[in-house]
Amino acid sequence: MTELDRIPPSTTSYVVATAILAGIAGYFIGQGASLGLFSKEKEGWPNSYNVKVHRGSSDEEDDEEEEEEEDSEEEGDGSELANFESNNEEVKLVLVVRTDLGMTKGKIAAQCSHATLACYKYLVAHPASSTILRRWEQQGQAKIALQIKSEEELQLLQAQAISLGLCARVIQDAGRTQIASGSRTVLGVLGPKSVVDTVTGHLKLL
Repeated sequence: MTELDRIPPSTTSYVVATAILAGIAGYFIGQGASLGLFSKEKEGWPNSYNVKVHRGSSDEEDDEEEEEEEDSEEEGDGSELANFESNNEEVKLVLVVRTDLGMTKGKIAAQCSHATLACYKYLVAHPASSTILRRWEQQGQAKIALQIKSEEELQLLQAQAISLGLCARVIQDAGRTQIASGSRTVLGVLGPKSVVDTVTGHLKLL
């Protein structure tokens, strides 16, 4: 049989060959994209890890990070925490979360993070509280999440905590996603375990 007598490839052969080539090309393009060879993504952290918010996340809105506002009321100058310098028991942070707002798990996690940071910033800003802060850091930064059913109860607990000399910070939501602007969402109470328990010991775990 001469070259002229050979049967040309069928349409099916072309389709199969094209599919194989497309699959191989797609694989290598995908690998290159995952290594960042084709585009530069904005790096969000010094170690080059990129933080991506998944579409539909409870705290996402047009790629803008939701800003939470800390309660503007002054809650002491830090000197009150010096009363616990001789107290050697465990220091813990209790996060009291309002359940009546219907926040999703992601929203609650974000609000608790804001409350934790607010308490930490308060301790750092007031040298008199350095003993409490140092002990909390050395002991593993214990955090407990509890639940409460109304803003009135939340404010009452905050007042009780302040009267006992504890660090008590309330987070107010900016109102950009799920709940109304200015809503008090989480109370953070930090101090010696026994003193904190006198304020929050009756609440249920979240």
